[in-house]
Amino acid sequence: MYCPSKMAGNTAQATQQPVKHFNLVRCVAVCLLTLIVLVGLAVLITWLVIRPKRLVYTLENGSLQHFNLNNKHINATFDFVLMAYNPNTKTSVYYDSMESVVSYKDQTLAFDTIDPFHQPHRDTARVESKLVAQNLALSPSTYKDLRGEKSSGEIEVDVHYKSRVRFKVGMWKSKHRTLKIVCPSVKLHFSWSRHFENVPCEVEL
Repeated sequence: MYCPSKMAGNTAQATQQPVKHFNLVRCVAVCLLTLIVLVGLAVLITWLVIRPKRLVYTLENGSLQHFNLNNKHINATFDFVLMAYNPNTKTSVYYDSMESVVSYKDQTLAFDTIDPFHQPHRDTARVESKLVAQNLALSPSTYKDLRGEKSSGEIEVDVHYKSRVRFKVGMWKSKHRTLKIVCPSVKLHFSWSRHFENVPCEVEL
């Protein structure tokens, strides 16, 4: 038997279901978009208020002791003092782990680990490291070049620092980030009478 009213009711229900589903999807999309915009505005406002400045690093002192080349091996002690300056007025820095490496051209000569520390805002921290090369085998070309530089009275090395850092503003702390510091073309003299020249370091964060 044909029932027009019943069929019309079923058709109306079938039409309403897709409409309700579409409205729900649109509502969720609008909420997500609003949340993204609010988070973006919060980050922008925070950045404008804090105005983070780049951290500044300078290799202030470097010395070389017990340097000896023998049978394509090296023994030496490298001492460095890195000055770390945090120019930010509201941001402090946590150095949760840190290591230093001294290299000659493409070969690592020695490395050292540095104790974790916290650096307040507008603060200068003195970071000392002692790197020891003990009977380290050298490539033939590195051995030859080091012998040549030793006869000139100085050697030129690169000093690298790598650290896992976090930033703190008020009660908020950031996630860990990897900080890389490179102090290139560091000249170390064999004579104590020659003064060490400060080396500005490059920063990658």
